[in-house]
Amino acid sequence: MPNAKVLEQKSQAVAEVAEKLKGCSCTIVTDYRGLTVAQVTELRKSLREAGVEFQVLKNTLARRATANAELTDLDAHLTGPTAIAFSKEDVVAPAKILTDFAKKNEALKVKGGVVEGRVVDLSQIQALANLPSREGLLSMLLSVLQAPMRNFALAVKAVAEKQEGGAQQA
Repeated sequence: MPNAKVLEQKSQAVAEVAEKLKGCSCTIVTDYRGLTVAQVTELRKSLREAGVEFQVLKNTLARRATANAELTDLDAHLTGPTAIAFSKEDVVAPAKILTDFAKKNEALKVKGGVVEGRVVDLSQIQALANLPSREGLLSMLLSVLQAPMRNFALAVKAVAEKQEGGAQQA
């Protein structure tokens, strides 16, 4: 029979992972088999800079956590060596970083994940990675909002220049 202390630690770990699955806006499951220690360190560094936590988990522990978080559809992706990226705020950053890293390092395989409480597959994560960053989207929105005012200002300037030109000729 397993030690009560070990069981308590495991149940606590399951509860922590379940809480992360519920509380994060984006969670991505990867297969890291074949990556060197240097590559994993590089990946962890780039994820950490974006505010993303990258954790290697046992599949049985992860399956219990998905059951607690009511995300059992994610269990299909929990095969082989599994590492999960958890992001609380940014949905696009982990998808972008992991897919870019997977393009450079074929050993990393993105399997699926959870975005805003919904289980997604690889194609949806790749589509998410192709979106511009939050700052890029905000700048696009700002330029769209500024365009009518800019066009109005240019039209007023053109009318004023035309009237000045007509006044000088007279």
